[in-house]
Amino acid sequence: MGTEKAKLTLDQEQALYHLNHQERRNIFLTGGAGTGKSFLIQHFLRSTTEKIPVLASTGAAAILIGGRTFHSFFGLGLMQGGPQLTFEKALTNKRLKKRLKSVSTLIIDEVSMLSHETLDCAEAIARALRTVDMPWGGIRIIAIGDFAQLPPVSRAMPEEFGGYRANTKPWAFLGEAWASSGFKRLILEEVMRTGDQDFLKVLEDLRWGNLSVRLKHFLENQTCEYVDEDVTHLFPRRNQTDKYNLGRLADLSSESRKYETIYSGESRYFDQLKRDAPVSEVLELKKGAHVMIRVNDPRQRYVNGTTGTVVALKDDVITVDTANRRIDIEPFVFGVQDADGNEVAFAKNFPLSLAYASTIHKIQGATLDRLHVDLASLWEPGQAYVALSRARRGKDVTIMRWSPSSIRSDEMVKEFYSGSDKVTKKENLYETEFQDQSI
Repeated sequence: MGTEKAKLTLDQEQALYHLNHQERRNIFLTGGAGTGKSFLIQHFLRSTTEKIPVLASTGAAAILIGGRTFHSFFGLGLMQGGPQLTFEKALTNKRLKKRLKSVSTLIIDEVSMLSHETLDCAEAIARALRTVDMPWGGIRIIAIGDFAQLPPVSRAMPEEFGGYRANTKPWAFLGEAWASSGFKRLILEEVMRTGDQDFLKVLEDLRWGNLSVRLKHFLENQTCEYVDEDVTHLFPRRNQTDKYNLGRLADLSSESRKYETIYSGESRYFDQLKRDAPVSEVLELKKGAHVMIRVNDPRQRYVNGTTGTVVALKDDVITVDTANRRIDIEPFVFGVQDADGNEVAFAKNFPLSLAYASTIHKIQGATLDRLHVDLASLWEPGQAYVALSRARRGKDVTIMRWSPSSIRSDEMVKEFYSGSDKVTKKENLYETEFQDQSI
């Protein structure tokens, strides 16, 4: 226990104190990329005797953290028909009522990816089914996330449900649930991922959409057309990524080998696994292929995002040379949990993907040794920041191309982090445009 505590930064230790000693206070744990938010929460979960469900904002995140999705836990489904119909349907769900009455604390990971209508609906359901007239029906909420990164994906609501104001993102902090929760804000500031102070200043400018002289100088200096082919390329769109990965694999003259993912458990969850698990239905590799490891190693030999080269392909093990060591990778089981936290379906395959390229969205949360990124034609605030903050050092970043319009931060997010309370007093429903960018 003492060894683990020594690994915490000073602001992590202070945050851990609040998590442990303000037992019924709702907490919002935030901070920039690489500040160790997930690391701290894992430490907190190991140190507490309370059994706390961890809810993820997306299915892919739930599989990686071994938790459930926010939507399944609160019985939200796809929220078809709007929040009111979803709320009314939930009130008849006996399993949901039992689940909510049995929990006293919830952790919501990547809360920034949830829209305020989703959060509002879940809070109202919890209050109604627990029959306690307190925010969330008295459940303690520990929310984790960084609103300066990627925004929630939310389809434009039909006009009869209120709609959204044009060009406004449905951030969770804009809703009634956030306002009533009274979150104590804990901000982690020390970046664990990098000690490169000049790069940290560049990332801070990028995080807030400040195209400073310093940031512009960095972007121009790091722009180059060609790099080592095994550097992971980050593209904004999935079709660019797939084309590049398959093209590079085809260039290898070695024999191709395919590993099919084995699905087991309840078949009705297989589609979710195929969509959200970080392994494809069929993993095709060749000796010499550049790959990325998609899980964290409990023995800390590698992390999600570690890249390397395949040196041997066998039935039960794939050997990968990373920058630091040669590792034998064995098949890994990714599980899906139902709303009650029971593991109901599994996908088993080697936790590897081709690493010649990835989309910026898919790489969120990973740490890369080197990256070559396309920063032109980005459409989301925070996209450029998410991409560059995957690296440990500025010299490990090269840029294909960039445009000033891609350096963006959301004005409401800046207002929120400035401490102003104006954003929480806006009306509940806003207009936004949804674009399927095929990410």
